[in-house]
Formats: sequence, C-alpha cells, structure tokens
Amino acid sequence: IMFSNGETWWQQRHFGRAILQKLVIEQKDLEHQIGEEGRQLVEAFANEKGEPMDPTWHILHSVSKMICAAAFGHPFPIEDEALHTLTKHINTLVKFGGSVGAVLYNIAPTIMRYLPGPHQTAISSCEFIRSFVRKEVENHKNNGPPHERRGFIDYYLAHMKTEKTDSTSTFDDANLVQSVTDFFVTGTDAIAATLSWALLFMVAHPDIQAKVQDELDNGLESFKVVCYADRKQLPYTRAVLNEVQRLSNIKLFGLFKLCTENVNILGTLIPKDTLVITDLCSVLLDATKWETPEKFNPNHFLDNDGKFIIRDEFIPFSAGDRSCVGKPFARTQLFIFFANLLKAFTFRQPEGVEGVNTEPVIGAIVYPQPYKICAVPR
Repeated sequence: IMFSNGETWWQQRHFGRAILQKLVIEQKDLEHQIGEEGRQLVEAFANEKGEPMDPTWHILHSVSKMICAAAFGHPFPIEDEALHTLTKHINTLVKFGGSVGAVLYNIAPTIMRYLPGPHQTAISSCEFIRSFVRKEVENHKNNGPPHERRGFIDYYLAHMKTEKTDSTSTFDDANLVQSVTDFFVTGTDAIAATLSWALLFMVAHPDIQAKVQDELDNGLESFKVVCYADRKQLPYTRAVLNEVQRLSNIKLFGLFKLCTENVNILGTLIPKDTLVITDLCSVLLDATKWETPEKFNPNHFLDNDGKFIIRDEFIPFSAGDRSCVGKPFARTQLFIFFANLLKAFTFRQPEGVEGVNTEPVIGAIVYPQPYKICAVPR
C-alpha cells in the first residue's frame, strides 16, 4: 500500500481502506475495543500515582494493541511479551527511517546489506514484524473461517478465496503480510507520537488544558467513558486535537507521488512520470492560511461562535490518492485516548522542572524530545 504502484497498489489500497472503514465506522466493533483500551490506558496512568513518568511507552503499547485488534481481530494483553517485543521492533524501525543510515541504505541497498551498521538492526526488526504477521495469518488459516469476521486478516483471506480464479488479482499471502506490516509500521508510532505531543502541549498551555477539561466536565456525564460520537458535543476538544496534529506535523512529507501527465503548478512545469515528494509543512504552517502558524492556537479550528470548523488546509494525513488509508482508525484512537486522559488527569511538569521543550526530534516520525510529566488525578 505504501510504496507499490499500478494495479497492485490500487487493489490493495482500495480493499484496505474499505475494510478499515467497515471495522471502525460501520460495524463499531473496533471503536468499542478502542474505548475499552482508553479506559485501561487511564488505569495505567493512574498506577503511576502522580509521579513523574514518560507516557510514551504506555501510549505505544495501547496503540499496538489496537492495531492488533484491527488486523487480527483480537488485541494482545498488555502484559504479553510478544506485544512488548513487537512494539520495540516497530519503534526501532521507525526511528531508523529518518536517519542517515536509512538514506545510505536506500542509495545502495545491495552493498549496504553486506556491511555492519544500524541498518542491520532495522532489517532484523522488519523481518521480525513480517514473521509475527505470518504466524498470525497461519493461525487464522488453521483455525478456519470464523462465524463472524473480526479483523482485517479474516476479510482478506475471505477475499482471496473469491478472487482465486481471477488472473489479475493481486490478493495473496505475501501482499496480505505486507499490508498488515504497513499498518503496524505507519500506524503505531504515528498515533503514539501525536498523543505524546498532545500531552506535552497541554503541559505547555495549562489554560488550554483547563478549557478542555471544563468542556469535558460540562458536556458529558461525569462517570461516562468518552466515545467517538461525543466529539459532536466537544468542539473545543476537537479543535485542540486538530491543532496538535497541525503544529506537531509528525510526518514532514507525504508518500511519493508520480505525475500521470504534464502539469503546470504556479508557473513550474512538472513533466509526466516525475516523482513528487509533497512538503506537508508548506500547507500546515502556511502564514497565508493560518492566523498564527507557528503558535499553538486551537482557534484555528473554531468559528466566532465557538463551533468546530473543517479546514481544507488541514492535511496531517496528506491528501489525494496517497493519503493515509487508516485515517478513520487513527482519528478514532486519537480522540478517545486524548479525551479520556484529559477527563481523568491534569498533566503538569515534575516539581523543580521549569520550561517545556517543544523542539522536535526529526525522523520518519517527528517525536518531541524525551520528557517526563505528572498525571495528577482530578
């Protein structure tokens, strides 16, 4: 889905987008699991008893569990060693993606495969993820089709059977494994990094954090676990989360695109078959489109009456045919996790720590600098 082209790309992307939408939006099964995981994430933070902590690993494990639920039809328990190992390898691969070693490997992969270096660790991590997915695919095959399809693999295997006699079909075991691997590599760290930025921005802007909490307290029943449907009653919370995505800009560039015909953009000719890399910063931080592009300002997504507005310039998931396949899944996780955490805790700097470092760590996924915060129960 990420780097293929032509018929393979079209078939795999079209199917992947349809199934993820079915799981999250139509069937609601996955949304209910995300809600339950949001509750467990709140419990994990509560167990820290307000002491300084790095929230990243708690978030990473919760996100990994939900991608397992989407792909396999069941989440792994948070204490499962396989889940911890999987999360570690995904994190290793993503961090390598933006490094000098990754650039060198992409320039000369045949040579680099025989040389030592961090790329060897990344290759091992990639193979581990694929092997992990293969084993799960085999488990699904050996157990036979379930009475009710629960995850992406179930739907994919069923589709493989219907396409068996179609010579043009690209649905096979290898593409199934790679599609699920794409979900893990692109989804886990992207969602975790966004939530890490969200908590950091709340510490940096306690006044905004307080407004979110006021809206959650006044807009919902106190005992209620926040679900995705509640977003309609929470315009300020939505605006804050969108502003987190806009300003953190965790993916500096969109996926590669290929011009299918000659096109003239702002007086510049881009010939057919030119490989194009889109600069998302040029839109998300455009001074002609945003009132305060370099500052954290939720009002970018609110009208004069405080109602939430959709902005065409808001493209953290990229745009067009190469936009993120898992956008509905990511949006649901981000909202449910963020809203429930803010409902349960006030996030503060550890005692004696002054200033909030919002300088990014540039990589394939843009994380904040490592930090610790206190989740103080409300």
